[in-house]
Amino acid sequence: MNNKQEKISEILSRVSGKDETPGPDESLFDSGYLDSFALADVVAELEQAFGISIPDTDLNPRRFESIALIERYVQSKL
Repeated sequence: MNNKQEKISEILSRVSGKDETPGPDESLFDSGYLDSFALADVVAELEQAFGISIPDTDLNPRRFESIALIERYVQSKL
């Protein structure tokens, strides 16, 4: 797991309250790490952790479905 994935995993653990780390391609919604309410908290933490701005128009759950997709999205904003 690279540095960005580790940061994303830490954020997910804090928001979800789960100690396990999901696989990079595991669905965060299907596995219970995220729901539509928790997504807003994750986005706020991603913005702070990576110094990026995520517009409301990008708050599509498909964009944040897995750690790998979140990492690609964050990378595109850096």
